[in-house]
Amino acid sequence: MAGPTTAERGERQQESSGPPLVRGLKSRRLRTIVVLAAVLVLLGAGGAWTLYGSKWLRVEHVSVSGTRVLTPAQVRAAADVPVGDPMISVGTDRIEARLRRKLPRIDTVDVVRSWPHGIGLKVIERTPVLLVRKGARFVEVDDDGVRFAKVSRAPRGVPMLELSAARTGPGAASFRRFGTAGLLREAVRAAGDLPGPVARATRTVRVRSFDAISLELGDGRTVAWGSGENGRAKARALTALMKAVPRARHFDVSVPTAPASSGS
Repeated sequence: MAGPTTAERGERQQESSGPPLVRGLKSRRLRTIVVLAAVLVLLGAGGAWTLYGSKWLRVEHVSVSGTRVLTPAQVRAAADVPVGDPMISVGTDRIEARLRRKLPRIDTVDVVRSWPHGIGLKVIERTPVLLVRKGARFVEVDDDGVRFAKVSRAPRGVPMLELSAARTGPGAASFRRFGTAGLLREAVRAAGDLPGPVARATRTVRVRSFDAISLELGDGRTVAWGSGENGRAKARALTALMKAVPRARHFDVSVPTAPASSGS
C-alpha cells in the first residue's frame, strides 16, 4: 500500500505545529514564565539578604515591661539578647528558657520581635503567698508552692509559714506521710483561699499536721482552718463568723458547716 504523499505529510506537519499565531503565543508564554521564574529567584535572594545579610533589620534595642521587684537591667542582662544580630535569627524560645533559668522570680515571659530593630521582653513575676524563714533570710513561696527567691527583708503582707511543729508530736505521722513538700502545698492551698481582709491580716500560717492548719492574725486573733480542703466554703464561713462575732478572739472553720468562735 502506497505511503502518504508529500502534500499529505505537509498537512499533517502543519496541523501538529499549529497556525503561526498559536505558535507565537506559546513562545511568548514560555518566555513570560521564564522571566517570572527569574524574578522570583531574584526576589527570594534579595529577601534572604535583607533578612540575614543587610544592616537594616538587626537588633538595636531591648525593651522590658512587667517587672515589679526585678529591674529591667537585670532582665536584659539575664536575657543576653544578641544585639547587632539579624532580627530573624534571634532564638526567642532560647531567650525565654534562659530567663526562667537565671531568674526564678519570673513566672512567664514573652519574647517578641518589634520590627525593624527591637526585641521586647514581657515579664510576669511570681507573687509570694508565704514566707519560710531560712536563717536570717526569707524564702518566698508562690501559689504553686515554688520556692523562687531568698530575700533579706520580709515583704509586707505576706504571712510566715511554720512547719517545725509537724516533725514531732501529733503531727509526726502526717509529716512522714506527706513530707515538707506536701505540707507546704497544703499550706499554700489554704493561704490562697483566705478572704482578702484575712489574708492581709494574717501574720503566721502554722501547720501541725495535714489537717491541722491554723492562722495567727496581726491583732492576736487565731483561726483553726483544718486541712486545705473546702477552702472556699471555709472562707465564706469565716467571713460570716467574723461579722457576726466581731469581738471573738478565736474562730474555728475546720468544719465549715459548723463554724464556731470563742473569747471576747
